[in-house]
Amino acid sequence: MNTAPNVSAHVAEQAVHWLLEMQQGPLDPRQQQAWEQWLNAHSEHRRAWEHIQRVNQRLRNVSSPLAHAALNAPKRTTRRQALKLLLILGAGSSLAWGLRERQLLPPLMADYRSPVGERRRLTLDDGSQLQLNTGSAVDVRFDAQRRLIRLLEGELQITGARDPRPLQVATAHGLLESQSARFNVREFPGHTQVAVFEGQVQGHGHQGAPFVLTASRQLGLGINGAGPPTALDANSGAWTEGMLVAAHMRLTDFLDELSRYRRGQLHCDEAVANLLISGSYPLDNSERILDLLEVSLPVTVRRFTRYWVSVEARA
Repeated sequence: MNTAPNVSAHVAEQAVHWLLEMQQGPLDPRQQQAWEQWLNAHSEHRRAWEHIQRVNQRLRNVSSPLAHAALNAPKRTTRRQALKLLLILGAGSSLAWGLRERQLLPPLMADYRSPVGERRRLTLDDGSQLQLNTGSAVDVRFDAQRRLIRLLEGELQITGARDPRPLQVATAHGLLESQSARFNVREFPGHTQVAVFEGQVQGHGHQGAPFVLTASRQLGLGINGAGPPTALDANSGAWTEGMLVAAHMRLTDFLDELSRYRRGQLHCDEAVANLLISGSYPLDNSERILDLLEVSLPVTVRRFTRYWVSVEARA
């Protein structure tokens, strides 16, 4: 059976971007340099690139509807999504098609999704207010016993409506429960971050003791259970107001946050990675935020393509 390499969804997205760029025509010298920088930046990038090349070749020999969509989708974004799925799972694998038919590919088959760069606000059947951050996906299952929201990827904020049934949020690292609290849940590669703004949330991880988290506190929930509660940080929940808030944040961490809201690669040169930045920035205009960096910090923003941007030390 063909298996996929150990590639994160974020790196998969980057590999698909470069494949699509090359299929539009030869790269110009700046694009070629940017692609080579990306390819050589990490072994994961090279694994992803080698795999997407194999995927692209095998697509022509696969009769699956998803393969057909990947090759022939009229919209670039649709084709990108199909190719990214195939990159992660491995093209030609009967397991991949079986998973799709049985709806065991959660993020792509989610009840509700928000694309990269967009945020979504929903009112659920019980009156609860659900907000999805950029690149997020959830399943919602309400029955007579409970109200269950499964966070499949990304970040959500929920304001629970009063209801006799418990409101639960299932994550990769454990289960959270409340009645009518307002709280934020974000998936990271190695842990889930939980922040409570109003009310209280009970929870337990796959290991470790149960916990109770009260208003104005946050904690990380990992494979070994819950970490110690701490005060909310400056950026907690700011995305629901369309803002990115930095308080003496390292530039590389700031750009990592900003990159969640735009497609492609946003690179930070090591020479400026530890510069500190503070302020509140509107998320709906990431290009404007990059322009402001050149005003407030000794950096230059180099745009190789729309989807490959590097922040470097000013000459």
